[in-house]
Amino acid sequence: MNKVSRKQNKELAKLAALRDDKIDFSDAPEVRDWSLAVVGKFYRPIKKSLTIRLDADVLAWLKSQGRGYQTRLNKLLRAAMEGQSRRRGA
Repeated sequence: MNKVSRKQNKELAKLAALRDDKIDFSDAPEVRDWSLAVVGKFYRPIKKSLTIRLDADVLAWLKSQGRGYQTRLNKLLRAAMEGQSRRRGA
């Protein structure tokens, strides 16, 4: 992680003390159209290493699609998890 200098700390403290109505947003206009936004684009969940037993044909199918079979497996499992959560109303 990058360390923050004493000067940067002072500046951050000064900014944190500002009232909201005193902050100048002129160089960062309000975004009103979020239609092109990507949910979770910068979210990186913590990965856990595990040992898993899969049917040989399932593993062969995943690997036959090229590199990244573990990522594809994770995406398939996440889609199933989210689909089930939506069906349950969670």
